[in-house]
Amino acid sequence: MMNLQDFLPMRHEILLVFLMIVIILCEIFISEKSKHYVINISIVLFVLQTIVGFLPIQQGNMFGGMFQNDLFRSTLKNILSIGVLIVFLQSSGWLKKEENKGKISEYFLLLLSTLIGMFFMVSSGDFLMMYLGLELATIPITALAAYERNKSKSAEAGIKLLLISALSTGVLLYGISMIYGTTGSVYFADVAVNFGKSSLQILGLIFFVAGMGFKISLVPFHLWTADVYEGAPISVTAYLSVISKGAAVFIFMIILYKVFGALFDMWNSLLYVLAVVTMTVGNLFAIRQNNMKRFLAFSSIAQAGFILLGILGSNAMGAASVAYFVLIYIVTNLGAFGVVSAIYNASGKEDMREYNGLYKTNPMLSLVMTLALFSLAGIPPVAGFFGKFFLFTSAASHGYYILVLIAVINATISLYYYLRVIKAMFIDPNDNPIPYFKTDVPARIGLVICVAGIFIVGFATSIYEAIYKFTSLM
Repeated sequence: MMNLQDFLPMRHEILLVFLMIVIILCEIFISEKSKHYVINISIVLFVLQTIVGFLPIQQGNMFGGMFQNDLFRSTLKNILSIGVLIVFLQSSGWLKKEENKGKISEYFLLLLSTLIGMFFMVSSGDFLMMYLGLELATIPITALAAYERNKSKSAEAGIKLLLISALSTGVLLYGISMIYGTTGSVYFADVAVNFGKSSLQILGLIFFVAGMGFKISLVPFHLWTADVYEGAPISVTAYLSVISKGAAVFIFMIILYKVFGALFDMWNSLLYVLAVVTMTVGNLFAIRQNNMKRFLAFSSIAQAGFILLGILGSNAMGAASVAYFVLIYIVTNLGAFGVVSAIYNASGKEDMREYNGLYKTNPMLSLVMTLALFSLAGIPPVAGFFGKFFLFTSAASHGYYILVLIAVINATISLYYYLRVIKAMFIDPNDNPIPYFKTDVPARIGLVICVAGIFIVGFATSIYEAIYKFTSLM
């Protein structure tokens, strides 16, 4: 018989369920005029959940090994929690708008539902738990993409995301069925022992990589990304670009390392090609974009290509570099999205050309955007430089020197289109720039966290060392 202590490995998930119950009670008992208090209640409770997540956790397995938790997986969940907290803070001003007042609770409930799914996915010990977590993480996010029901682009984004998610899930399940059929088990440990190099198993691996490629937006599985990012609300776009992608990267990496180690020679060649085309295509298409959400969409595709360099490290250093880079990517990309969100909420503008002269009227937002773009480009001394440095080092340690050279060239290309935004804000003239405005307090706190992270995470080597220590215990 299980007691309360036996459930402690599920601490993150249980706390999120408790938070959802509180939000549902608030929806029932708080009057319509006071519904905006749900925003503050949700943020405060999630802050507490994030803090509790960093307390020492009991390691162990549950449900016959379907659910697993250790220091590394707990660290991955804490990284995702930090990102979600920033998204909550940045969403407050937008949720207070008149058109959103009747559906505030739904926003938080859907977002927390996807996060629970991602947590289950990260802690999965077999393909069944991974699939259930993936679906729980995917279905609510399609509703969030269509959150602005009065806008056709938002409805279109929801439908596109739903259809492409169904297709990618079908591809993924087909690959898993081949793996189960040839190994006789869905448990990661059993599959790893019985996995060989038969044609059906290789085909199953290819389908698995393709299915996850849709979730991570790897080229050529990326075609949905820009349209969905443009149509969805900015806070949802930010969530998709960092939290959803980060969780998919984490479980993708864990399964490749722990399950498909016997086929390393095959999947490393596959990831090599995907890394090159993803970095290159993402960068080349980002150059052509003027809409800021589409611009950041192709930027996130290019960043996914860089992440694959760390996965190719296929050891503790590779896993640590990926987790460390995702943490940096979260604070960096959410810093950029935070500025875009603040500007859109105040002026309704999201075209890059409308940012001309922004520094004259809103210098602080311009500086935050500049720091975020420098970090995305990997310019020292901000955190993005250190994140890319560890990724490149991980790949170079396994002899992928040509790939690292291609990555450096792509990083140089990315600098050009990131500087386009900076040029618009600081140099390009504008007779009618976006007027000065004040962002709400939670959004400013979110931007402060992002800026602090951009500086601190890169210089605090203890963060990388801690992640590396936990990775070696995985």
